[in-house]
Amino acid sequence: MTEKTYNKIVLAYSGGLDTSVIIHWLKEHYNCEIIAVTANVGQEDELEGLEEKALKTGASKFYLAEIEEAFVYDSIFPTLKAGAIYENKYLLGTATARPVIAKALVDIAKQEGADAICHGCTGKGNDQVRFEMGIKALAPEIDIIAPWRTWDITSREEAIDYAEKNNIPLKISRETNYSKDKNLWHLSHEGLDLEDPMNEPKYDSILEMSVTPEQAPDKPTYVSITFEQGIPVAINGKETDGVQLIKQLNTVGGANAIGILDMIENRLVGMKSRGIYETPGGTLLYFSHEQLEMITLDKETLQYKQDLAQKYANLIYNGQFFTPLKQAMDAFVDETQQTVTGTVQLKLYKGNMVVSSVESPFSLYSEAFATFDEDDVYNQGDAAGFINLYGLSSVIQAEMKQKTQFAKEAQNQFTTKQEGLKV
Repeated sequence: MTEKTYNKIVLAYSGGLDTSVIIHWLKEHYNCEIIAVTANVGQEDELEGLEEKALKTGASKFYLAEIEEAFVYDSIFPTLKAGAIYENKYLLGTATARPVIAKALVDIAKQEGADAICHGCTGKGNDQVRFEMGIKALAPEIDIIAPWRTWDITSREEAIDYAEKNNIPLKISRETNYSKDKNLWHLSHEGLDLEDPMNEPKYDSILEMSVTPEQAPDKPTYVSITFEQGIPVAINGKETDGVQLIKQLNTVGGANAIGILDMIENRLVGMKSRGIYETPGGTLLYFSHEQLEMITLDKETLQYKQDLAQKYANLIYNGQFFTPLKQAMDAFVDETQQTVTGTVQLKLYKGNMVVSSVESPFSLYSEAFATFDEDDVYNQGDAAGFINLYGLSSVIQAEMKQKTQFAKEAQNQFTTKQEGLKV
């Protein structure tokens, strides 16, 4: 196979199995400068030692792109405001991170004058699409290299063999070789025993952000979250920035077994895959935001927004972040969030979330109208006229059916009589 010649290649580098192997492979096949770029989206301890490792395994330069804030305000919070949940379960932890990472890769590639950007996504997954859709939208002139679609390595086991053969250090073993993605919003686990839906997940050994319900406290925990125009701004009355707010909620939610999900989802490429997701803080935020919208949005807006949320989730999941439709949807969502301001208090207990209270200066809930007690603002007699008009089409439809049924019965009787005369 004839390889294209490059001067510099920017590699999306995580330090995991795939990208650790890829640096060496790129040096072998392209013999050019490899610039490793790690995007800090809140993976914390996974960032330790990455620069040293990247340089030792063949990279000429290492960048740590600090994009936690961009991840939160440009991707997570817009998706939260939209209420977007993929297939009614997945809070898009990986999908929301990829667009901002793609932008960081493009920015550094342009700064360095690189010819190509390389990623370690497999040809079976969604992330290849998300990265490449982002790169194409932001820098169509830059080539994209995806080794998993071209090299001879066909499995993670063979990737480990390649690493051992070339003395590339790894943090995993064959027994703990789950495919993971960790960021500020979530942690996902795939592969090994999880590939068989008959296997119950080994939660005690898998979970990192959360505890199991059995390990959660025996007493409930209360937490209040305050929103301003759909954006969370405070916990228990104390204002904080978005990054720290999510971290604090991860701690609270994780300690109470909130946000543990076992899901079989439909990948973009067509197959179904199983993943274990931990999204403790995100689960608290989505649930709280939903409760606040219930009292601040009118019926038609709320229900239309719920329909739009499904499409929005599909756009994010399918890598269509930098599209005109996504921009238009964001504009609609932002308009709906003008009154989504207030505080929601939750009671957490062993994986469960219960609403304790909801308050907002823009609440559309009126106790004066809703009460079952005597009131002086609602004339119940008005309902009769409303129902007569609301049900008018049903009445007309029913009358038509009665007329046609009567005509049909009359015709049947006439036919029977005629047949009797013939006899």
